[in-house]
Order: sequence, then C-alpha cells, then structure tokens
Amino acid sequence: MTAPDTASDITATAAKPGPANPAPPTWRESMAVYLQPRVLVVLFLGFSSGLPLALSGSTLQIWMRELGVDLGTIGLFALVGTPYTLKFLWAPLVDALHVPLLTRAFGRRRGWLVFAQLLLIGAILLLALTDPAHAPFMVALAAVLVAATSSTQDIVVDAFRVESLPESEQAAGMASYVAAYRIGMLVSTAGALVVVSAFESSGLTRPASWMWGYVVMAALVLIGTITALAATEPAQSKQAEAEMSADTALTRVIHAASGAFLEFLGRRDALAALAFVVLFKFTDAFSGTMTAPFVIDLGFTKVDYAAIVKGVGLAATLAGGFAGGFVARRYSLATSLWIGGVVQALANLSFSWLAIVGVNQWALALAISAENFTSAIGTVIFVAYLSALCRNPLHTATQYALLTALAAVGRTYLSSGAGYVAKATGWPLFFVICVLVAIPSLVLLGWLQRRGHFDGLQTRV
Repeated sequence: MTAPDTASDITATAAKPGPANPAPPTWRESMAVYLQPRVLVVLFLGFSSGLPLALSGSTLQIWMRELGVDLGTIGLFALVGTPYTLKFLWAPLVDALHVPLLTRAFGRRRGWLVFAQLLLIGAILLLALTDPAHAPFMVALAAVLVAATSSTQDIVVDAFRVESLPESEQAAGMASYVAAYRIGMLVSTAGALVVVSAFESSGLTRPASWMWGYVVMAALVLIGTITALAATEPAQSKQAEAEMSADTALTRVIHAASGAFLEFLGRRDALAALAFVVLFKFTDAFSGTMTAPFVIDLGFTKVDYAAIVKGVGLAATLAGGFAGGFVARRYSLATSLWIGGVVQALANLSFSWLAIVGVNQWALALAISAENFTSAIGTVIFVAYLSALCRNPLHTATQYALLTALAAVGRTYLSSGAGYVAKATGWPLFFVICVLVAIPSLVLLGWLQRRGHFDGLQTRV
C-alpha cells in the first residue's frame, strides 16, 4: 500500500466515531487499567517530563531571589522557556531521524528518549555550576539548555504515549501522565528546596547547597532513562519506521513537517483554534510566573513553600486531575473547556485574599489548594482538547509538539512582563489582573463553539 493510501486509511480510522452511548466501565475496570504495564510506563515518563520544568522556572526563581536578584530580572527569566515554544521546529527531526547507535539498539522512540535524557542530565549539571548573583548570562544560557533538552524529551514522550496506548487506555494514560508530571514538578520544587535546606543545615554555604541540590535533581532524571530501557518500542513506531525505511533522511523530515502543518491549517477556523490554544492557560501562566516570589515576599520561609505550596498543593492537584477527568467524560468538550477555563481563572482571587491576610499558614494552604485544584481541572481538559486536535497518527508527534509549543507562548512570552506588573500594582491587584487576562480565551471559546468547531472532534478520554 502506498503512503498516501496509508495516510487516508489511518485518518479515516482515527476520525471514525465510536458508539453513540458506550457502556460506562465498571469501577473495577476503571481502576485495573491503571496497572497495565503500558500505562505504568507512561506514568514514569510523565514524572520524567515534569521534573525539569521547574529547574529552569520557579525553583530557579527562588534561587535567584534568595541571592538578591530583583523582581524585574526574575520575571524576564520566563524567556528561558523559549524552547518549549519553538520545539515544533525540531519535532520533525525527532520523528524522522535516527540517533546513531541508540536507535539501532533501542528503537526509534526509545533511542531518542535515552539520548534526550542524557543531554538533560548534562544541562542540569551545567546549571548547577552557575552563579545567579554574579553571572546571570551563564545562568540564562544553562537554563535555556535545560529547557531545550527537556522540551525534546517531551516531544518523544508525547509520541510514545500516543503510539503505545490503545484507545481503551488513553484516558488512564493521560490521567497518569498528568498526575506524574505534577509529582515530578513537586520533586523539583518542594523536593529541591528541602534538599537545599538540608545541605545548608549540614554546614554548606548557600551557593554550594543550591549547586548540590541541582546535582541531586540531575540524578533523578535517570528514573526516566531506566523506564525507557525497560519499555518496549510502540508497534506503530515500528510500522512507521518500516514504511519510511526507503526514504532519505531529508525526505522523511519534509514529510513529517509538511503533513502536520498542512493537515491542521487546512481545517476550518484553524487560526482561531491556534489562538485559543495560546490563550487558554495564560491566566495560570501569568500568575504562576510570580507565585514563588509572591510567597517569599509575603514572609513565608522555604520550608513553608515546600510543605504547603507543593506538599499540600499536591493533594489538591491530584484531586483536581481526577475531577477534570470526570468532567471530560461527563460533559461535552466545549462545556468541559468552559468549566475548566472559568474555575482556573477565578482561583487567582484566592491569592489576592492571601496578600491581604499576610503570613498565615492556613490561608496559604487554602489559597494554594484552590489554585492547584482548579489548575489541574483545566490542564486535564486542555490535554483532552489537544489530543482531539491530533487526528492523524502519521504525524502525531510533530502536530502535538506544535500545539503544546503554542500553549507555552503564554507561559514564556506573554507572562514575561508579570514581574513588572506586580511591581507596579502590588500583589492584591496583580492577581485580579490575572483573572482578567482569561477573558480573551473565553471569548474565543464562545466564538469557536458557535462556529461548530467542537462538533467533529473526538477526544480520547
């Protein structure tokens, strides 16, 4: 069968709707799927994907703030997340090219996983050796390298997740991935702060403690490497590799890139959908950029941040993830996005209230729980939407990378001025503004809904 015929058949299969009223799974069936080996592999890879993000984000911000770096500079460091925005540019390379030795030994997806994780370990170690107080340029360079290798890992993990899980396990895989991703972020934020504090208590200087804290985080990347080595190459990846074996490397790259872009841009209201992808999580990104400095500035300690912001917040995040999964299964995709978009925006008001209350551990726990719970609801529903947009398995990795990169625009570029806004307005008003920045995404959501954008989308949840 020729490639065009294969593409048509796969697209038709992917777009074919399921039963109008499928029987809901029993409680036992719903729980047992989480123990499937393929889902467990996705779980550990989710941890590996979530671990590096904070190391070039909120944890780095706390490190910089403790060493006296001003808020404006800290806000600008959101720009080091640029690779998360641009990763779609090299996603076709990951889809099409081989890693010498590793691809032959482990397969197309697993070879790239091991390669990206080894590079990531090196980048985190380089960041550990920098000095935020005296060499901000070197810190920025190392942080960009962490973001670049981390985003490359994300490209491969997303492709592996979509290709390795059958449709009956996609919901469990997505829920496991999101939960483990947040746990990985918890480890690299609260866990990193606890480790740094422990090193300080042992007598190390503050700069040395931060360095060794980052070394520990680099070692934890090996969890993802071990998972990649223990996993099996997805059958779809093997089939795609066989189909592309006769093509040159350049031809494979061109086909992966052009297929992903042209198929998506050919859809009705494609540009509006892309704008919605950029803006939906912007309310979270704008407030999240300054959450760590906000908590420290109020007078809370690193231990408070670790125990409450990340510790207590984890339970709220996991509960919100399950709640988001329930919403996505119970309601239509458009309705689910309305629920997620509204609650994640309104939760920012809890921080305005906290700014007025001041240093109070119970108030911090309540505000963080509200924010994490609603953010997780929005994230799970948003991932369901992105998955629904990726209809053609022939270029899922590149297309998904494009969409997640666009989603990172809000976190990277639009939120880069958050520090200056917070400095100009003060914390209570700043978080009110964080609610208001959600309005454009909700306007787009209503417009897309009226245009019938969601009618033909089939989610995997």
